[in-house]
Amino acid sequence: MPSIFLSPSLQEWNPYVNGGNEEYYMNLIADAIEPYLRASGITYGRNTPSQTLSQAIAQSNAGSYDLHLAIHSNAAGEQNSGAIRGTDVYYYPSSSRGKRAAELIAENYKNIYPLPDRVKTVASSSLAELRRTKAPAVLIETAYHDNLADAEWIQENIGAIGRNLAQSVAEFLGVPFVDLS
Repeated sequence: MPSIFLSPSLQEWNPYVNGGNEEYYMNLIADAIEPYLRASGITYGRNTPSQTLSQAIAQSNAGSYDLHLAIHSNAAGEQNSGAIRGTDVYYYPSSSRGKRAAELIAENYKNIYPLPDRVKTVASSSLAELRRTKAPAVLIETAYHDNLADAEWIQENIGAIGRNLAQSVAEFLGVPFVDLS
C-alpha cells in the first residue's frame, strides 16, 4: 500500500497576522488531508505538535514512506513583512522523485491559490525535512501568514487546501483519488 508521512509545522511560536499560529493552521490542513488519504487507500504517519523537528524526522525515517510531506506557511521577514504573497514548494535538489512531487503539487495548487503565477517550485539543500528524510520529501509553504490576504485565504480554505494536497499525493503515488466533497 502506498504511504506518506504528514509533517505539519511545529512552529507554534510563529504567529499569523490576524491571530492563531502556523502550527495550529497547518495541523488543521493535515486533518483535512487525512480523510482523502484513507478513502484513496493511502496509509500515513504523522508528527504531533509536542514533537521537535528532529523527533518528527526520526519518526518519518523509522517508517517506510513513499513521500514525506511537510506543510508550512511562510513569513517574509521583518524588512518585507506583510508585503509578499505566494506559495513555494521545496524539494531536495538531487531528489528526482521529490522534484516530481513538488512539480505536481505546485501545478495542482495553482488551481486553488488566488495568484497562480506566484506558485513555484524551489530546490533547497538547507531545509532539514528535505535534507534529512529518507523518503522523497516536499515542503510546501502554503502562503504567507504575515500578509493579511494570504493569512485569511489559508484560514478560509483549510478544506480546499487539504483536498488539493491529497489529490496531488494520490497523483504522485499513482493511486485513484477518491473525492469526498
